[in-house]
Amino acid sequence: MNIAVAPQVLESRTRDRVLKVTSERGPVTAATLAEELGLTTPAVRRHLENLEEAGLIVEREQAPTGVHRGRGRPARAYVVSDAGHQALDSDYDHLAMEALRFLSDEAGDGAVRRFAEQRVADLEQRYAAELADAGTSPAARVDALVGALTRDGFAASARPVGEQASPSPFTGIQLCQGHCPVQAAAREFPQFCDAETDAFSRLLGVHVQRLATLAHGDHVCTTFVPTGASPPAATGTHPPSTPPATTTAVTPTEGSTR
Repeated sequence: MNIAVAPQVLESRTRDRVLKVTSERGPVTAATLAEELGLTTPAVRRHLENLEEAGLIVEREQAPTGVHRGRGRPARAYVVSDAGHQALDSDYDHLAMEALRFLSDEAGDGAVRRFAEQRVADLEQRYAAELADAGTSPAARVDALVGALTRDGFAASARPVGEQASPSPFTGIQLCQGHCPVQAAAREFPQFCDAETDAFSRLLGVHVQRLATLAHGDHVCTTFVPTGASPPAATGTHPPSTPPATTTAVTPTEGSTR
């Protein structure tokens, strides 16, 4: 026997979908969300207003796209707030954070680093076979990594940056993660970001550069994967004070190579 689902339940499910896609595509507009979810733009705006009132999303200026939009105020774009990320599924709870602090106090930062490396090693081992099947093309390997990360809840996407026709040290791919299951831990213990960045370098066979992280207050984790000649040296898990214009002029706002 078919049982009708209460309207409020359907509304809640739709809001959850809007929040999830915002984490994957943000900064994202109501029009883009409507197209992605198969809803009307007014319906999406209603959910965005509710999410904004709840503090789960915040307005964020969109990066320039080179597309002329005409006169008038630019369309409002949104990203998931810290509270929104906490509302999404997380691997770590309060008890886990206490355990990490205890480990750091008792055994030092090196012990936390080894724990982070061991955790990432499990993911790396699983991903290695998938990337091996993708071949040697950097774009294909990034695409395979995007698929694996998305499957594990990282809301990953990727997009090319720089002049692809004339490769330079700043030609490459931006690998983006709209959600991080260990964001709370990484905010206090950057060893998790360091270990993940090192694993990406090994998996992709190039020296990647972490430009932004959710744990550092950015709306998305961004990793630059060089595909041109003589890639720049990495500067750690936080973005450089004056990053090259070609890597910061395009931010992971929408779209994917997948």
